[in-house]
Amino acid sequence: MMAAGLLPILAFAKGPKAASEATNPVAIAMMSVAALLVLAIYITSRLLIQQAKVKVERFKKEQKENLAKAGTIGVVILLCFFSGPLFAQDAGAVTQAVAAPVILSDSSFYALCAVIGAELIILLGLLSQLQAMMKEEAVKVAGASFETEAEAVAKESSFKKWWQKANKFKPIQEEASIDLGHDYDGIRELDNRLPPWWLYGFYLCIIFACVYLWRTEVSHSAPSTIEEYQASVAEAAVAKEAYLAKAKSSVDESSVKFLTGASDIESGKKIFTTVCAACHLADGGGIVGPNLTDDYWLHGGSIQDIFKTIKYGWPEKGMKSWKDDYSPLQIAQLASFVKSLHGTKPAAPKEPQGELYKEDNTSAPAKDSLKKDSAKVSAFIH
Repeated sequence: MMAAGLLPILAFAKGPKAASEATNPVAIAMMSVAALLVLAIYITSRLLIQQAKVKVERFKKEQKENLAKAGTIGVVILLCFFSGPLFAQDAGAVTQAVAAPVILSDSSFYALCAVIGAELIILLGLLSQLQAMMKEEAVKVAGASFETEAEAVAKESSFKKWWQKANKFKPIQEEASIDLGHDYDGIRELDNRLPPWWLYGFYLCIIFACVYLWRTEVSHSAPSTIEEYQASVAEAAVAKEAYLAKAKSSVDESSVKFLTGASDIESGKKIFTTVCAACHLADGGGIVGPNLTDDYWLHGGSIQDIFKTIKYGWPEKGMKSWKDDYSPLQIAQLASFVKSLHGTKPAAPKEPQGELYKEDNTSAPAKDSLKKDSAKVSAFIH
């Protein structure tokens, strides 16, 4: 990380250079890690080779029946020497990554991750071989037989060994050795270490946090949490618009809602001006059809009633059905525009017709007799 931070500063002090992927902080950091892992592999392989040489010398002095085991050591030695070609391959991979474009591409990033992962696997393999050889050497020094050790290891299942290593807690019989001497109502305090699986998980979380912080806040090669949130909100808005458009197209008289959007009202106004103004006037005052701006309605004044009236019509009263001419969405927009005319002031409003309608979905129980009577008188005079 220090090298990744210092190299761009030193390069800038000598003057600006042509941008390349090698100047990317993430690439520099990952190549530094790869180089350190190659060095660790080389050192470990040298130690393993020295340990193998000592073991070979000892095996030469043993009985002839142990010569078969020397083949296994030879395989280990060949594995150690195999690290040399791997070093050349890793170096080539790093060199290839340096020659990439100015922005660290996904392929280069994952290639460097693959190189580092391969080096970690090789290093872990060499360390496990070295640990096995050193453990065997310790057993021999203590006077234990190699055959006896092999039999004991064979009897113990691999899963059980892994479980014990992953947990590595003190059994009940040995709790006295970690007792801190504090007793609270029969509850004893023990100095028991956290299990390795928890510690390794915690270490991995720290490494992940460092990489995440570097990518999101330093190199900006990955979106931050705020950017991810904004992208999610934008996607949700698009999904919402798609859902609403689909929902509007499937409405009927029981599910229709009053549309208050400017685009919906404008679309309803265009339809009203085209097909409804001939009977109701453009301002809704009414000619042949009733006045749409007052509180009186012939067939109900709710948005559901208006939608139903437009959709099925009233042929006996001269109102045709428009369900075959317009989609459910267009009928909903038209009904919403008609609903929006309530309370406006038309130029020549027609006298009220029908029953009084209130917005709480309750209608007047009786007709306005005064209005009816005046209408009859006016008709009689004429």
